[in-house]
Amino acid sequence: MQLYVDSTKCSGCNACRVACSLNLFGESNPKKSALVIKPHFPVPGVYEVKVCTQCGDCAAVCPEEAIKLNSKGAWYVDFDQCNLCEACVPECPEDVMFVRVELANAAWKCDLCGDCVDMCGTSALWIEEKETAGV
Repeated sequence: MQLYVDSTKCSGCNACRVACSLNLFGESNPKKSALVIKPHFPVPGVYEVKVCTQCGDCAAVCPEEAIKLNSKGAWYVDFDQCNLCEACVPECPEDVMFVRVELANAAWKCDLCGDCVDMCGTSALWIEEKETAGV
C-alpha cells in the first residue's frame, strides 16, 4: 500500500497535516505532520504536496533498526528505539522524513494511517496498492 497525491487538487487548507499530527503525536500541530505542502505563489499559483512513498530507504540506513514495517506494510518509526541520529533524513527521496528535536524526541514519518485521506476535502490524497495506482 502507498499514499498517493494529486497536487493539482490541493487547496492548501492543511487539514491533512492536522490529521497527521493528531495521529502521530495526539496534537493539532501541522509542523508535526509527515507530509509537506509547498506553496508556489504567485506563479504558477499551485500547491505541491510531498508524501512518503514507503520506499524503505530510511529503514535501510537506520543504525538502531528503529524504522519498522507495520501490519499495512508501511514503514514507521518506533519512537522508543530512535536515537535522533538523523541518518534517515538525507536518504528520503521525497524529503518527508523528519527529525526536529524542538518538536519531538524521535524522528517521524508517515505510517499510512489514512487520516490525511479521510480529512482531505478535495480528494487530493488516496491509498492504493503500489502496483495498481493510477492518477
